[in-house]
Amino acid sequence: MTTTDLAAMTGLELMRWVQTERPTDIPSIGRLLGMRFDEVEHGRIVISLDTRPDFANPLGTVHGGIAATLLDSAMACAVHTTLPAGTGYTTLELKVNYIRAARTDGQTLTAEGTVIHAGRRTATAEGRVLDDQGNLIAHATTTCMIF
Repeated sequence: MTTTDLAAMTGLELMRWVQTERPTDIPSIGRLLGMRFDEVEHGRIVISLDTRPDFANPLGTVHGGIAATLLDSAMACAVHTTLPAGTGYTTLELKVNYIRAARTDGQTLTAEGTVIHAGRRTATAEGRVLDDQGNLIAHATTTCMIF
């Protein structure tokens, strides 16, 4: 698929394409971290990844930046699903609350991002990261600028 083809897609169409095609030839943070798009619908995205030792902080647990990146991706992609073709966006603000540490031993972390408000100039969303036992790891909110 060409860049022109991707630009002609609505945000929802593009996120569904990413979910089904899992493009490995396109460099991205998702590819780097091994993110999977588990659920894609209008205004909602679920993304998961499996932890690994490379994700460790000096204390030996998953670095908070991994949870923040997972949350930023889920919430921003949820916003993306509400946008028409040719519309861009960027994160203006990201507020993360860390609740508990995650292990680096292949534990699955799952983030759900849900749009709260999608306007013409800004959108807001909320997100949660759970471990594979259903424990809350972190939660967040974001504001995105739409252009």
